[in-house]
Amino acid sequence: MALAAASNAGAQAGPTTRPIPSTGERLPAVGLGTWLTFDVGSGESNARGEVLKAFFAAGGHLVDSSPMYGASEEVIGAQYARIGKPAAMFSATKVWTVGGLAGRRQMEKSRGLWNLPRFDLMQVHNYLDWETHLPTLKAMKAEGKLRYVGVTTSHGRRHDLAEEIMKKEKLDFFQVTYSLADPEADKRLLPLAADRGTAVIINRPFDGGALFSRVKGKALPGWAAEIGCKSWAEVFLKWIVSHPAVTCAIPATTRVDHVRENMGALAGPLPDAAMRRRISADFHALSS
Repeated sequence: MALAAASNAGAQAGPTTRPIPSTGERLPAVGLGTWLTFDVGSGESNARGEVLKAFFAAGGHLVDSSPMYGASEEVIGAQYARIGKPAAMFSATKVWTVGGLAGRRQMEKSRGLWNLPRFDLMQVHNYLDWETHLPTLKAMKAEGKLRYVGVTTSHGRRHDLAEEIMKKEKLDFFQVTYSLADPEADKRLLPLAADRGTAVIINRPFDGGALFSRVKGKALPGWAAEIGCKSWAEVFLKWIVSHPAVTCAIPATTRVDHVRENMGALAGPLPDAAMRRRISADFHALSS
């Protein structure tokens, strides 16, 4: 089993990166989500550019979006150009419509909004018309029009379908919700992704911000220093990315200080299996 073969997470040296199983290419284990946070008008657009700039400066690569996210793709494209198009970006977006022609048109529109020659990763958003879109994405990958193919789900929905698709299709990436408040994906989906050689992106790592509410006013336990954590955000992210099946978590934020705090999770040791259990137990005891 792939999980059993994974190296000890606590042995990570340097900024934490994870390999994409289908190629071996490595990604920093913390990326940037844009749901809600980048859906802004022109008056707030430059502030999101500063978030992007801080993200890349801190060693980030993967930026994830979707046509579903309102103005997010347009803001990303405009601000990525404004800050000088850092070469580090790993561009990830989604197709979210019904029908093959509509899907191709939507993806081309997204490419134009991002102003890129091609996307690194295209994902079928929430499995919408996945049986139509996956063959298209695989053909585009074969033609060099994108680099990786995946599917997504969120909020703990349709795990049975996720299992079915992963068993049937060879995917480069799978995106799912996973956090201390919602560990359901660890029962079947994360082990299955590891067995299938599929990279895993984790969305909603802070449970939409609810994790912070649950520990508000609570001091970090003493073990936080053992894994180099100075904030709850780092604890929450390190707990996720120390799972051997996880490739990258994508917290979203509107603030430069928060993106820097999130990227701090790339530094220092990661919790091993025993520490992960302790973190989970202490989090639930503190927040109950």
